[in-house]
This record gives sequence, C-alpha cells and structure tokens, in this order.
Amino acid sequence: MIPIHPTLKLWLDIGGVLANVAEVGAKRAKKALRPRRRASYKTRRPGAGTPMWNACATMLRDQLRPLGAKVRLARFLGIPKQRLNDFLKGRSRLPDAELTLQMLNWLAQMRAGRDLSL
Repeated sequence: MIPIHPTLKLWLDIGGVLANVAEVGAKRAKKALRPRRRASYKTRRPGAGTPMWNACATMLRDQLRPLGAKVRLARFLGIPKQRLNDFLKGRSRLPDAELTLQMLNWLAQMRAGRDLSL
C-alpha cells in the first residue's frame, strides 16, 4: 500500500463527508420536490375562471338593490348577511351547490313577482 500524505488524507476525508452529506441532501430534495397528487376537489375562487357565477352574481346584485332585500335573502338562505356579501360583492368565496340553487330559485321567484323571503 502506498503511503498517503496527511494533508491529502485530510482532504479525502473531508471529500468523503461532503459526498455523504450531498447524497442525503439529494434524497431529501427528491422527496420534497416529488409531485404531489392533485386533488380534484380543489376549492375554486370567483374570478375569470367562473363566468357562470359572475353572471349569476350580477343578476342577484341587480335584484338586491332595494333596501332590506339582502337581509331578507340572507335570512331565506339561513346564512349571515356578511357571508352573502362575500359571495356577491367581496368575490372572496363561492357558495356551495345547494346555496347556489336556492339563490337561483329565489331570483326566479322574484322575477315572477313572488318574494319567498317574506
């Protein structure tokens, strides 16, 4: 066996330690960067990707212009007025399917001259 200079041996030992650390780091990075399964139930937000809701919200806002109409609709739906405001003006959240159907029913009844919220 050929004798190795002490300085060279030190550098080889440091290189070995760095290689081990790099290997562990690469495994952790691979695990962290692994593509996650995309859930099909991802929450949608109102905006350009929800044109049907945008049209519905515009029609509802037009119907809710009279004083007290928003409070009556919120009571009819069984939700706080602030939540209704989030749906229609705040554009920060979308109602679930049942609430949307109830809103559309209320809108149709109002246009027919019947107010379900009284």
